[in-house]
Amino acid sequence: MAGSSVYAATLPVIAALDLDASPGQVSALASAAVAPAFLLALPAGVAGDRYSKKHLMVGTDLAAAGVVTLVPLCWAAGALSMPLVYGVALVLGALTSLHQAAAIALVPEMVEVRLVTEANARVSGAYAVARSLGIYGGSFAAGVVGATRCLLLTSVTYLVSAWHAHRIPSDRIPTREQSPRLRVIAAIREGLAHVGRDPLQRALVLSVTTHAFATGIVSTYVAYYLLTSLHLGSTGLGLVMGTAGVGNLAGAVVTPYLVRRLGPGTVLIVAFIAYPVCVTPLLLARSGPAWLITLVTASTLQAVADTVFATTQRSLRQQLCPAHLQSRVQQTFVWLISGARLGAALTAGAIAAVVGVRATLLIGLVLLLSPVTLLWHSPVRQLTATPDPAAPPQQNRQRQRGGQHVH
Repeated sequence: MAGSSVYAATLPVIAALDLDASPGQVSALASAAVAPAFLLALPAGVAGDRYSKKHLMVGTDLAAAGVVTLVPLCWAAGALSMPLVYGVALVLGALTSLHQAAAIALVPEMVEVRLVTEANARVSGAYAVARSLGIYGGSFAAGVVGATRCLLLTSVTYLVSAWHAHRIPSDRIPTREQSPRLRVIAAIREGLAHVGRDPLQRALVLSVTTHAFATGIVSTYVAYYLLTSLHLGSTGLGLVMGTAGVGNLAGAVVTPYLVRRLGPGTVLIVAFIAYPVCVTPLLLARSGPAWLITLVTASTLQAVADTVFATTQRSLRQQLCPAHLQSRVQQTFVWLISGARLGAALTAGAIAAVVGVRATLLIGLVLLLSPVTLLWHSPVRQLTATPDPAAPPQQNRQRQRGGQHVH
């Protein structure tokens, strides 16, 4: 994650400064980096359920280390070009999609059901620290040694990641019973059908997808609005955007406590309500240091809410999902979320062209309330403890409001 953050921060710099890329080429590069997450999410889920997750993690890390090294090598040879950078972005995006399909779904296989939320919270906290270190460390290193040479650092981080993945004890990963192998399309359909059949997971995927769409509309123009309408400048923008890592880490720390204290249903609804509340100051703000402090605080709390509901819904989904479907269900969520974000970016542009940027942000803010409505009218709201898929149905019903509170 740290290496990927370095790569994400430096590749656009290489395109713009070393290759004199046009705005259209920079936009195409951004699309090349995120498109595999949508296009390959479902097949990656099949691979994660079909093959050893540990071996997939090691293999994708080693391949990514080799691919990313092509950029500094070609730069040193004077052969670096935009088509090569596009290709590297596409291949790394595909490898990242496959790696994440295995890595995230591996967590519930390695820990007891009752510890899944705490395990996911620790993973989220580690990711938050790694992203911040990668972004800030990569930006600093790019200023010292140049953006292109920084990708050698990314290659090293992938090798370190492969080494750590190789050290995962095989006896910690349960052996599955061999079952007839479905064709890829049939296997994808099985994962989609499981999400659609389960009322809890169906509510989760609908709420998370609508949230991703609304967030995509808002995030498309946040930086633009802060710079052009509120005139914060690059320093102010960095302060507002840079506090996300702190908020993500804080959210990871408090999530297990909140879930134990309030239950996953209440935690999800409160976090989904808190998110748009924290976005509201953006539309009320004016120029000045007091508003800057307000925006920094709101951004931090927004990141807390984001991590709380992301960790809670992921843990709840993993605890409800059979082991042989973990990767496919995980990637079904990824596929829908990625598609929602792509659609949101296009929708935001169309709306802004008609009503302006501020009105577009307001529409996104209103849409952020949709997940609350969906969860309020779903069985998720009744959950005071996480259902155990191995428990009798009567015991799981007691985990909803009105029954015995099971810890």
